[in-house]
Amino acid sequence: MSDPQLTTRGRRGFGPGLRAWVRALGVLAIVLMAAPLPALARPAPDSFADLADRLLPAVVNISTTHDAESAEPLIPGLPQLPPGSPFEEFFKDYFERFQNQQPPGANPAPKRKTRSLGSGFVISAKGLIVTNNHVIDEATEIVVAFHDGREAPAKLVGRDAKSDIALLQVEPKADLPFVEFGDSDKARVGDWVLAIGNPFGLGGSVTAGIVSARGRDINAGPYDDFIQTDASINRGNSGGPMFDMDGKVIGVNSMIFSPSGGSVGIGFAIPARTVQQVIRDIQQYGHARRGWLGVTIQQVTEDIAESLGMDHPVGALVQGVQSGSPAAEAGIEEGDVIVSFDGKAIEEMRRLPRIVAETEIGKSATVELVRNGKRMTKKVKVGELQDEIKAAEAAKRPAPGKSTGPAAEVKTLGLTVTALTPQMREKYGVGDDVKGVVVISVEAGGQAADKGVQPGMVIEAVTQRPVTTPDDLRAGIESARKAGRQSVLLQVRLGDRKRFLALRIDDAKK
Repeated sequence: MSDPQLTTRGRRGFGPGLRAWVRALGVLAIVLMAAPLPALARPAPDSFADLADRLLPAVVNISTTHDAESAEPLIPGLPQLPPGSPFEEFFKDYFERFQNQQPPGANPAPKRKTRSLGSGFVISAKGLIVTNNHVIDEATEIVVAFHDGREAPAKLVGRDAKSDIALLQVEPKADLPFVEFGDSDKARVGDWVLAIGNPFGLGGSVTAGIVSARGRDINAGPYDDFIQTDASINRGNSGGPMFDMDGKVIGVNSMIFSPSGGSVGIGFAIPARTVQQVIRDIQQYGHARRGWLGVTIQQVTEDIAESLGMDHPVGALVQGVQSGSPAAEAGIEEGDVIVSFDGKAIEEMRRLPRIVAETEIGKSATVELVRNGKRMTKKVKVGELQDEIKAAEAAKRPAPGKSTGPAAEVKTLGLTVTALTPQMREKYGVGDDVKGVVVISVEAGGQAADKGVQPGMVIEAVTQRPVTTPDDLRAGIESARKAGRQSVLLQVRLGDRKRFLALRIDDAKK
């Protein structure tokens, strides 16, 4: 037997509640149709052939000639083995032992000419070519081979070892086919890419893959920001271009990670953004220009963050400030934690050098930092990075002075310190311009020993306060204890090297 109410609704139409629900669905459908659809990733093409045909003429092979020691064996019967051979190390050790037994004055191995191969790409019709610095480094001759078989000598316009970029020039008889740079910042993990180069000297070869990762730091240099790809990149691909699906260069293939020397699906390219800046600088100034702050920094660890009253480890801890540098003039101090530079967050230490380097020279940038648990801002005028050695020599050193204070010893934190008396300075080779207390013993197996503290190390500050006597160290520890902190931050020096250490207060002996 049917429900009479439902039957009535069935005959007369929807009830009031159901009609309202249907109207709401209609409004929602209209809103969804009006809203923009999310951008969908471009599907893989049926073929890369058209793209490859268009790009191959602008990709070149680069061969270089070098002077090298002769590789001819000095021991009769010593075999020449390919790189990576399991016997290579054995015969290498045997050969070195033989050489060490040669009589004094024996003739050295003769010089010989060696050739190496790499890749590059044309960026102007008039013959400008981009490649890796390591492809042409120390070359006595550079020859460029084009896709149609022509060859031409090339001269070096400029190079930058830190970014591993070099700019070459050939003198063509007619305009050359060339490629343009794209926006490497828009490349996303999962995007299709095409790599073209000269693997193993085989000539122009095309491989395809995807962007596997971005912002890779592989400890190749201070400004690592590589694009990682699984497109096959092998020996000889160095300096070749990485293209997006619009045929624009978004990276320069530079390195691979491989135990065998061949591709295992982990290759790295320098982003086009970095390459373009270096090329512009080389063309205008003859060398790469980078922003300079004038600080040495270290990573903020969990215990250092706690000792500074920070909620979590973030930013770059200022280890030292060079006298006369932009940082010094802006009032940045040792022990400050830089958490933002020119509006860009510094989530971890390694981001700061890259951001500063990419900042316009002469620009007044805002620096956000944490000092003694308090957040503050400073204005710094970005300088130009010079050779570190020359900059250090040009910097003014503080006026010499002698530490004063009692020679009493304080045993705390798993170490024993005393005042920097003339006798202690002489014993440990501490300069007269250094202030602090000197470590004279370290408890074996203690936390200080685990952190690398050793006799002769000078403690210059505790909780970002200068230390000149052992009592200053004790007072700094007590101050941190009263503030409820579990660790205390020490600024230490050994010779000319400075760093920060966080030691647990519960190990301190009153």
